[in-house]
Amino acid sequence: MKYKVRQMTIRDYDAVISLWREIPGIGLDDDSDSRLGITRYLKRNPGLSFVAQIQDMIVGTVLSGHDGRRGYLHHLAVVASHRKLGIGKTLTSRCLRALGKQGIPKCNIFLLRSNSRGRSFWKHNGWNLRQDLSVLQKKTKDL
Repeated sequence: MKYKVRQMTIRDYDAVISLWREIPGIGLDDDSDSRLGITRYLKRNPGLSFVAQIQDMIVGTVLSGHDGRRGYLHHLAVVASHRKLGIGKTLTSRCLRALGKQGIPKCNIFLLRSNSRGRSFWKHNGWNLRQDLSVLQKKTKDL
């Protein structure tokens, strides 16, 4: 099956959020993953997030951005019926190349501990699990 990869735009939001909601292991947030949240993310990180599509159907997506030092991938998802075609690997490679062109030397992902399928994908594709880090978080609204 032939698919095309292109930059994600906010016009893709409805299809992308539907895909994310279908995929076990993707943790969505009402604020960050709202239309406004994704609009802000895409504006801050132009040209770094991608979708894969076959004809008019989005079959894969990934958010990518950076903080000036490290890149980050979020919400890599491929429709179950289109897995094992290299779509996830292609989307990831496009992000890494785009980050590299912006001088970002490393990229991180956040993975829910319960997402064993995701862990298997990332390890299979050469990503290393860091045992020395923990993620801590606080809502800015708590201040």
